[in-house]
Amino acid sequence: MKVIRSRDNAFVKQLIQLAHSSRERKKVGLTVLDGIHLVRAYIDAIGAPRAIAVAESALNLDEIAVWLPTIEAKFPRTIINVLSAPLIAEASSLDSPATVLAEVETPQPHAIPFDANAVLVLEDVQDPGNVGSMLRSAAAAGVTEVMLSKSCAFAWSPKVLRAAQGAHFLLNIVEGADVVKFVRQYQGQSLAFVPAASKVSGATAKNFYDCKLINTTAFLIGNEGAGLSPQLLQVASVGVTVPMPGKVESLNAAACGAIAMFEMVRQRAKVTAPESI
Repeated sequence: MKVIRSRDNAFVKQLIQLAHSSRERKKVGLTVLDGIHLVRAYIDAIGAPRAIAVAESALNLDEIAVWLPTIEAKFPRTIINVLSAPLIAEASSLDSPATVLAEVETPQPHAIPFDANAVLVLEDVQDPGNVGSMLRSAAAAGVTEVMLSKSCAFAWSPKVLRAAQGAHFLLNIVEGADVVKFVRQYQGQSLAFVPAASKVSGATAKNFYDCKLINTTAFLIGNEGAGLSPQLLQVASVGVTVPMPGKVESLNAAACGAIAMFEMVRQRAKVTAPESI
């Protein structure tokens, strides 16, 4: 391990630049993981990070003292640098700076099959917290295929990573996608979530809970304010709405996504559950 206290160090400069620039992350295909929870999730799902940065002040913590030797033994090629408190604070995006950060290669997605069992399609969802929350819900619900349009929040930004809590490494996340083209060619049903009384392809949106979700299904969730685009609504199979007996106008996008995917879990569990004797 090498102790670094100078901001002019090449590793430190790159770490800070990656931590604060989505453009740089996209350009070089690298991501910074902020906090030991995310670093552990990456290691468990994918393997060795390129490099790890540890706060100098954390070396005496029991958790770090036990963890670091295991990482050194398991991943001898992973660079481990010890950074002074000011450098860690500058590289971390947390209000209380993390004690451990990692520089990793951003996982590369594969094309989502048009007959994928379940797909979460996000169009222009711009709040990082909403995107991250839906990624976390998708991973929890077993929906491994996620597609984001060009105007969605960058999936590998610090805020999205924090909200998803490691879900990224369990998913195939395709960003900058032509969601209209994908939905047009999708071989299952595509459910467009819209406000009550909205019309999709001339038909009034139906109650979501009347939908059968045991077969291939894509869930289409739109922008927090504008909703789904007319172009995507035109190619969707059906418009659906989540009934809301309370006195509110709409659901949060992340809440809508979670409701959709876990209703699918409920329905599919009933189909596969063994019959009671």
